Amino acid sequence: MEFGFTAEDEAFRAECRAWLGAHAGDAADRRSWERTLGKAGWIGLGWASGGWGNRTASLTQQVVWAEEYARSGAPPRSGHIGENLLAPTLIAHGTEEQKARFLPPIAAGDELWCQGYSEPGAGSDLAGVRTSAVRDPGGACYRVTGQKIWTSLAHEADWCFVLARTEAGSRRHHGLSFLLVPMDQPGRIEVRPIRQLTGASDFNEVFFDGARARVEHVVGGEGSGWRVAMSLLGFERGVSTLAQQIGFAAELGRVVRAAVDSGAVRDPLVRERLVRQWAELRVMRWNALRTLGGSAAQAGAPSVAKLLWGGWHQRLGELAMQVRGAVAGVGPVDWSPSAPYELDAMQQVFLFSRADTIYGGSDQIQRTIIAERVLGLPREPEGAS
Repeated sequence: MEFGFTAEDEAFRAECRAWLGAHAGDAADRRSWERTLGKAGWIGLGWASGGWGNRTASLTQQVVWAEEYARSGAPPRSGHIGENLLAPTLIAHGTEEQKARFLPPIAAGDELWCQGYSEPGAGSDLAGVRTSAVRDPGGACYRVTGQKIWTSLAHEADWCFVLARTEAGSRRHHGLSFLLVPMDQPGRIEVRPIRQLTGASDFNEVFFDGARARVEHVVGGEGSGWRVAMSLLGFERGVSTLAQQIGFAAELGRVVRAAVDSGAVRDPLVRERLVRQWAELRVMRWNALRTLGGSAAQAGAPSVAKLLWGGWHQRLGELAMQVRGAVAGVGPVDWSPSAPYELDAMQQVFLFSRADTIYGGSDQIQRTIIAERVLGLPREPEGAS
């Protein structure tokens, strides 16, 4: 039994593993798979009691489910943004009416969400939001105008939670509101996929041209957007960190096998790097278990974790290319600029991990958070490089 997990947790692990083993192959498409998960009660394990979620589970059992899901080879989740980000935010800041309207469809896997935070001129600098939301003269809704970028799953989502400026002339974190915006508004919302180095299009640009958001769908009240948005970011790097490490371990295993197959493992420097990657991954796991649940003393834990895994994953991608030699640089023979192309798993890791130290808050931003909010160092002057 691993540190932090009880006998009850391990019994729950066996239940999770058995169900996933029996059903993971049933997913015809990602949306129907969400409904399958919802029907079986696997969505909303971490929600507070109140009838909004499905079965109840302790924090460690939520970790167990996330880990077993990562191990199972089940499809990537389309509903994780609604389940793991919006739902706990609504539980913390939403009205009873908002909870009753939005939580049950998320728990059932019926409504999918995306996150409207980053903008072309305000990525890691979230307070630089320019998207505006102006209240209609009748007062029943807001009109949202602006652009969001790097919006994961916007092409699949039914709704988007949008951080927008509702107070004209306001600056930085003042005058922002957190709005729930339906995506099915032809002519008012346009989604444009962003093609990545890997050939895939996981992210999107989203353009709002007077899109409607109802007044009763402002979470936390008008002008409280910054407080709500920061609360949501606290949920973003919780239980999922430990599940992410299961995927990292599988990738590391592939790199080790490639090093053996290519003979690169005979190089003592390569062996040292492989062992270092393994040891650092174990350290990340123990650190995540140690900080599970969070506390005031662990205020900087999400930023520390992001710094650790972002750099680790990039180094793994580089090592994956090194151990394979020249063949690692060979792409698909039928590649063309206008068509999607397929890369193997380790090429995907190498290319995608280049973004790990940028998205979700760049390394520079994470270090600033740790310095100012945890260590209490003087704030960096605005505009300083």
